[in-house]
Amino acid sequence: MIRGFRGATTVEHDSAEEILECTEELLLEMSRSNAIDPDDMASICFTLSPDLHATFPAEGARRLGWQYVPVICMRELDVPHGLEKTVRVLMLAETALTQREVQHVYLRRAVTLREDLGSDVSPRG
Repeated sequence: MIRGFRGATTVEHDSAEEILECTEELLLEMSRSNAIDPDDMASICFTLSPDLHATFPAEGARRLGWQYVPVICMRELDVPHGLEKTVRVLMLAETALTQREVQHVYLRRAVTLREDLGSDVSPRG
């Protein structure tokens, strides 16, 4: 079954290298936490908060060697209470996990985005 895997992380600066490093860390943790191989990935959608412009976060997937995974980058909605300097990910992948077993990953200040998930949220950063 194809499932959606959510994740997000934050950066301190609008720097290409920091965005790519944090994106790579997030993608690796999402795939590790859910035992997802790049060959099982249907696609990955990335969004950047409106204050980030330095690079495409999808380049992080390419730097990991995920050359054949379809990726796209989009702009997150600019709402007054939105979390600043945030990279969000929606990964679609084939998995045997149930919806409840899926581990969504939130790193750094992004842990505040899904506090309702409780222990399902990775408390890193």
